[in-house]
Amino acid sequence: MSPQPPRTDEPDEPPAPDPVPGEPEATEPEPVEASVPEAADPQQTATEAPRKPSRRRRAAETTAPRPAPAPTRRRASGDEAVTVRAQAKYVRTAPRKVRLVVDHIRGKSVEEARAILTHTPRGAAKDVLGLLNSCVANAENNHELGADELRIERAYVDEGPTLKRYRPRAQGRATRIRKRTSHMTILLTNKE
Repeated sequence: MSPQPPRTDEPDEPPAPDPVPGEPEATEPEPVEASVPEAADPQQTATEAPRKPSRRRRAAETTAPRPAPAPTRRRASGDEAVTVRAQAKYVRTAPRKVRLVVDHIRGKSVEEARAILTHTPRGAAKDVLGLLNSCVANAENNHELGADELRIERAYVDEGPTLKRYRPRAQGRATRIRKRTSHMTILLTNKE
């Protein structure tokens, strides 16, 4: 057996590639030494780290002049027409059925419409009555209008998304059931 060369703990480095003519030679980056900033305060001890500048803005920088307060809501005058709106979306009743109820109250006063809806024998009448009450509450709260001075300016029903369901039928078939939804809108006005 021939004697083997002594082992070194360092791995063999691959030979450096030959430099390409016309390109500058790549040099190894020099290690950067971490510098410790000197303490600005002579009383600061060596164990305390220097303070970083605060990331928060000072109060003077962030506070802008406040705008003037919004004018308080005043009661709508008699000659000024105000329109109040309320919407009910994704109501689980077919639009065709709700339109039959909404057609009865269009153009009526609020009191008359409430009377009609409470005595209408249709399931959609309860949803429309709730929407009408919501619209009256919006008028009272936002515009200081009473229910006795309001009438229904517009009332309409749009079609919402349809839920698709399947029902098993004879001989292994299935039929689609469309559960329709409605978007109801009522607009009230104080103009006669």
